Amino acid sequence: MTEMIYEGANLDKQDPVLRTEGLKKSFGGLTATNDVTIQVERGSITGMIGPNGAGKSTLFNLISGFYDLDAGRVWVNNEEVTDAEPHETARTGLIRTFQTPRRLEGMTVREAMLVGPGPQVGESIIPLFLRPGTVKKQERANIEEAERLLERFEIDHLIDQPSTDLSGGQLKLVELARAIMTEPDILLLDEPVAGVNPTLANDINRFIRELNEEGQTFLIIEHDMPFIMDLADPIIVLDQGRVLMEGTPEEVRNDQRVIDAYLGGAE
Repeated sequence: MTEMIYEGANLDKQDPVLRTEGLKKSFGGLTATNDVTIQVERGSITGMIGPNGAGKSTLFNLISGFYDLDAGRVWVNNEEVTDAEPHETARTGLIRTFQTPRRLEGMTVREAMLVGPGPQVGESIIPLFLRPGTVKKQERANIEEAERLLERFEIDHLIDQPSTDLSGGQLKLVELARAIMTEPDILLLDEPVAGVNPTLANDINRFIRELNEEGQTFLIIEHDMPFIMDLADPIIVLDQGRVLMEGTPEEVRNDQRVIDAYLGGAE
């Protein structure tokens, strides 16, 4: 298959955990994404920026299976997931968060964390009777991992709080911890610091860096330019549903096309 390469693509990428080719999506007469081809290298923190309405969240929804494609293809770990449902895409190793975290009604933070792990022995009725020891062992391991992650993200004091009582920033940390519980190969973060205070934004920056140093791959949408420019390399720029360029933070800052996209009246 011939790879489609957009201007500014990094030709040295050898181990992409995520690839898209020619993604298109329209809503009525509005084209939200138009021929989007990207790659995310394993072990990278790749940023994605663009003016409001550039198609960033739509692209996340297409990649993760929440929207159906009009055209194009998607691969995760070289497995095609073009027509997969969200839970099927998740099983290939791709997990995403949302700009506005979802509150799990009727659950404590501990219980919400345990929704995160992938297929568990206890989800089937037969092992509950035939392998109760295995079920309990796995449940205990998941609880311990949830507690460890909540402590790591400095929110273990919230473990018995109803998830509906959390602030927006606390919810973002719980959602990040839940995502890591699944041990994803690539984690898509949709505006992880939107609406949070500067101290928490710095903490999230630190957590992402630490996870990346341990091998976690990220693709991050973010409107906070200082945050994403400090954290990500490379950065993909979308404008009007298309990939405008990809480059280092320095290249992006100094590219006249990017300056025009942000200052030229784009929505």
